[in-house]
Amino acid sequence: MKRRTLLATGAALGGAAALTRTGSAAAATYAGYAMAYFTESPTMAAASYGLHLAVSADGLNWTPLNQNRPVATPTLGSTGLRDPFILRRQDGTFTVLATDLKGTDWAYQSQYLHIWDSADLRTFTGYRLLKVHSLATHAWAPEAVWDPARGQYAIVYSAVNASGHNVLMVSYTTDFRTATSGVVFFDPGYDAIDGSFVTVGGVNYMYYKNNNNSTLLGTRSSTFNPNSFSVHTGAITPGRGVEAPQIVKSNTANTWYMWGDTWSPNGRFFAWQTSDVASGTWSLLNDRLYTQPINSKHLGITPITASEMSGLIATYGAPTWNRIKSYNFPDRYVRHADNVARIDVYPFDPYQDQQWTLVPGLADPAGVSFRSVNFPTMYLRHWSYALVLAADDGTAAFDADATFHRVPGFADSSWTSFRSHNLPDRFIRHSGYVLRVDPITSGSTTTDKQDATFRVGY
Repeated sequence: MKRRTLLATGAALGGAAALTRTGSAAAATYAGYAMAYFTESPTMAAASYGLHLAVSADGLNWTPLNQNRPVATPTLGSTGLRDPFILRRQDGTFTVLATDLKGTDWAYQSQYLHIWDSADLRTFTGYRLLKVHSLATHAWAPEAVWDPARGQYAIVYSAVNASGHNVLMVSYTTDFRTATSGVVFFDPGYDAIDGSFVTVGGVNYMYYKNNNNSTLLGTRSSTFNPNSFSVHTGAITPGRGVEAPQIVKSNTANTWYMWGDTWSPNGRFFAWQTSDVASGTWSLLNDRLYTQPINSKHLGITPITASEMSGLIATYGAPTWNRIKSYNFPDRYVRHADNVARIDVYPFDPYQDQQWTLVPGLADPAGVSFRSVNFPTMYLRHWSYALVLAADDGTAAFDADATFHRVPGFADSSWTSFRSHNLPDRFIRHSGYVLRVDPITSGSTTTDKQDATFRVGY
């Protein structure tokens, strides 16, 4: 089982959700999205196999909740989860499904799924294991969809059948307490995992991973019947191994987003968009347009209302730290390494090197100072124009060197540029991926302006 991340996201706020996708029986006005995930990082320092949550207003840029710690932890089976999926049921409540697997022991064979019920994603009740088959194999990456013809939920997951490769299986349930024994739902004749569904214009679409070459493919059917889906797209890939497709519609526009994840612990999301799901044609988005929760893997997303989102933030809180993304190298984040400030490609370890507490400026509370999360007595300061991580020595000079003022971004006014407090003609910029303070003006080159533009997020 090559692990997957994503579940995709939709873009904006406010409209009516795709009800077949979420399983909600009555139309609701949604103002954002909730995401479920687990975490890993390149050296596995961030490995955490509990249920994590994040929220987003636009479905592209995410705020981790509970300081990116789990909000629920499995206690049965392997005592760990992967691949969580959030289903909004027909009555408007939620059920969370997840793979029963802790870590990367791919030889572990569980016929069960982790299940929680929730009215609001703030409390989780009725935790249990649900058996979906009796085969001597696993049940990976579950997703559930309402099948109106059957009046039941179809739980689709990956398992190895008699042919010796992974296929997509289906079990049916009305209550997620008992389920029918799994049967083959889709078998393209090679290893296939990670089925994900959406319904558009009365047509059902399922995207999955070809596990032989790590590409995504789309299928379609007029029903949810087993063996009724046929491939209708070519291979979708960003040029490297990808898995865990998930698509969701913008709440305000005729735009659909599909997410995919690299399977290794070096997990990084990719996102595509289309205005015509039926065409099967997707355009890869620039990393500048989206930000995944730090260390997140295999996301599960559902639209939520404004009150649900505010309730989640009130219960769990937003992070006390930020991450800072480069404008013209949006796959890179500001971090410290050997006390040098630089931008490096996400993900990396120690992952805490990219987390910053933005505190009131040491020399001027109207400005900001960047305090390291993993070295909390140390701040970014300029020294001979280079930006370095240094311990606060209590001097006025240090305070001034470590204070910056946020202004509209030179390259994009919705982003941010940072002006030095005591060298006010100079701004933080990267050069050769290393941070320094240089003069930037309205007459500076496009490259200089982009080098000095950042997004403060999570």
